[in-house]
Amino acid sequence: MIPKNLQEVLDQAGDTVGLLRNSQLGAYIYPVVPPEFTNFRREVIAWHESAVLFDQSHHMVNLFISGPDALRLISDTGINSVANFPVDSAKQFVPVSPEGAVIGDGILFRETETEFTFVGRAPVANWLTYRATQGYDVELRLDPRSPSRPYGKQVTRDLWRFQIQGPRAWEVIEKVNGGPVEQLHFFRMSHIDIAGERVRTLRHGMAGAPGLEIWGPYTSYDKIRDAILEAGREFGLEACGSRAYSCNTLESGWIPSPLPGVYTSEELRSYREWLPADSYEATNALAGSFVSADIHDYYLNPWELGYGSFVKFDHDFIGRDALEAIDPATQRRKVTLAWNPDDVAKLLASPVNPDGPGYQFFDLPNANYGSSNFDAVVDADDNTVGLSLFTGYSANERRALSLATVNPDVPLGAEVRVIWGEPDGGSGKSTVQPHDQLAVRAIVSPAPYSVMARDSYQAGWRTAATV
Repeated sequence: MIPKNLQEVLDQAGDTVGLLRNSQLGAYIYPVVPPEFTNFRREVIAWHESAVLFDQSHHMVNLFISGPDALRLISDTGINSVANFPVDSAKQFVPVSPEGAVIGDGILFRETETEFTFVGRAPVANWLTYRATQGYDVELRLDPRSPSRPYGKQVTRDLWRFQIQGPRAWEVIEKVNGGPVEQLHFFRMSHIDIAGERVRTLRHGMAGAPGLEIWGPYTSYDKIRDAILEAGREFGLEACGSRAYSCNTLESGWIPSPLPGVYTSEELRSYREWLPADSYEATNALAGSFVSADIHDYYLNPWELGYGSFVKFDHDFIGRDALEAIDPATQRRKVTLAWNPDDVAKLLASPVNPDGPGYQFFDLPNANYGSSNFDAVVDADDNTVGLSLFTGYSANERRALSLATVNPDVPLGAEVRVIWGEPDGGSGKSTVQPHDQLAVRAIVSPAPYSVMARDSYQAGWRTAATV
């Protein structure tokens, strides 16, 4: 029988971990945006030394939420407090399951008193869409992410979305605006003028210096992009391709793809019966050397991802009881792992060494080979002391790095090992070929890893993660 929803997919599989570890989804793709405009190293260095134009128009969903109960829906589903959420501001929004497992995260924009826009990956948008059917007076409209493989077909969105970032970003912004632009507080919204168009802005700092996220109707995409590139020419602004884009998270410390913790709670059975059989949650590819028969072992709570400061018990929300039972001091914490150059060299040399072991391919600059990545982090006695969750290469730091969550007693500066590659020659994912594992030495380091980011970012989930 062909399954009609996620619950039926899980029931027929009988093994949730095995289902996800052998997903045939393929590699995660940042769609439509070209892989490179110059080369990914040059584009990565640009956000450190000059300025960069990120094109975020295609890889995230937009969920537009409006109506009298819009704020109540958000309050009931998010760990975040909405006691101070003024119009023209944004929050990093994090919902959890009844078991306290993070479902995902993204940016929530408050456009008016009763209008909000969520921007992020599908799991949070799916959860909000389902919860909206449970007695809330709201209207929702989904602008789904662009197809990963459009095969030459025209792709459009409701909105284009860009970021102008880097140490010279504000010079670009003021030139393209035709005059000074006020540097609002972090995550505050306003407007600027570009090429005769009034566009929305969010004060950001993704590259460690004052910058803006901007958005507007997709029909003006070409006009706005061309104007920014022309204005930025004298300041060394580079257009950023999809290969370079994923590197920023390694430097800034955001873990983008936790496994949505929705597969087990009996309270979520109706949600799993609502989710389609081809949903993100049903096809998500689980990858890495950490393997457990229990899907619970892949769930992550807010403290493990650096979101502990977001948890506010000033309101009732789904998962509150589970989070109240957690002692934050005992939880794993987010860190960066700086991989040993000699061990990385072994991985990179493996494809051209026909006489040596064949390791799981380490792609540059994004080495992840699943949607949700879990590599075991072990100590000198082979005890698992953490999980490495996102891996790649930073041209600014000239290092292979991974974002991880480790036991609270693992200090900064400690040497650990990341087990690269899956056991028993690898799973049946389409991104995996038979391979050997390699224990890669790594130094436990702060998150963010970039000194510039640690010194310049808004205090909060990035900067406080390793305290």
